[in-house]
Amino acid sequence: MHLHKEVEEEKLRETINNNFLGRILQMPPIKSSVKRQLRARTVYYFDILEIEGKDVLFKVGTEAGTYIRKLIHDTGQKLKVGAHMAELRRTKAGPFDESTLCTLQELSDAYYFWKEDNNDKFLRKIIQPVENGVSHLPKIWVFDTTVESICHGVDLKVPGISRLNNSIQEKDIVAVMTLKNELVALGTAKMNSKDMLGEKGIAVQTEKVFMLPGTYGI
Repeated sequence: MHLHKEVEEEKLRETINNNFLGRILQMPPIKSSVKRQLRARTVYYFDILEIEGKDVLFKVGTEAGTYIRKLIHDTGQKLKVGAHMAELRRTKAGPFDESTLCTLQELSDAYYFWKEDNNDKFLRKIIQPVENGVSHLPKIWVFDTTVESICHGVDLKVPGISRLNNSIQEKDIVAVMTLKNELVALGTAKMNSKDMLGEKGIAVQTEKVFMLPGTYGI
């Protein structure tokens, strides 16, 4: 963040802590891919790491859809000095962080070895299983006989559940898995974990299917 005028560190920290932590309202910037209307977003942390004159190095964790350049602009407005984003680096998204990054050249080389020499060692190291992308989500495991209907977009009903995490709440995004821990689909919980242990009802509204129909065909 580049401030347009120098600000005392104590004032900067106080402004951030009092105005830009927790649930905030944000208007998307003019150049954005969404409709310009106030949206509520959550800022989980906004930590200042270093200040050098007008330049402020910080680390922020936010809900998806939060515009960091607008967050910086609004901070500058609140301080009454103005501010703009000088540089941005995404260090984490969901369960992914910088520990598994690769360059486009590394990906290109891995593809070459696989294509030319049938050596998939490097490609397997770079391309992660789709299940890694839902490692942070609560999960529901379904019987093999239930998988095919889910693959066709049918909602998950209680009798199809084999086991589940015990912390699921209604409206949570959940991952529907096979008994072999393969991702079938993502969906929205229509009841909590306790109710899913009942005898009937729709447990999950299927939103996005990942497994191809026929994989568990009967």
